[in-house]
Amino acid sequence: MPSIFSQIVAGDIPCHKVAETDEFLAFLDIMPLAEGHTLVIPKQEVDRIWDLDPKLLGRLHQFSQKVALAMEEVLPCKRVGQAVIGLEVPHAHVHLVPLQNVADINFERPKLNMSHEALGQIAEKLREAFPTD
Repeated sequence: MPSIFSQIVAGDIPCHKVAETDEFLAFLDIMPLAEGHTLVIPKQEVDRIWDLDPKLLGRLHQFSQKVALAMEEVLPCKRVGQAVIGLEVPHAHVHLVPLQNVADINFERPKLNMSHEALGQIAEKLREAFPTD
């Protein structure tokens, strides 16, 4: 059975898309640690991030960099933190979390409960800030 992320890539499950290429997809986490918490995934379903082809892994991080810079441009944060946990979904992914302090990236904290509309507004701002080169 495809992972939930593969179902999102296929369009079977909706998401609040931030950016997309032929290889990667960035979308908002629906249970975020902070407003704008974004997941970046390769469209290719690979369980562990360290199992990705090294060149694909490099391109994933380059794509994540563009997403993070867009986040810093439009979200009120000091930095954007990056985390790779890999326990929640068997599909390689990177968490990009807007930070005010280090506690903001503690995954044991309660998640925010954001409305569909609020997530949509954040995603739109991020899409507008994402470079189109």
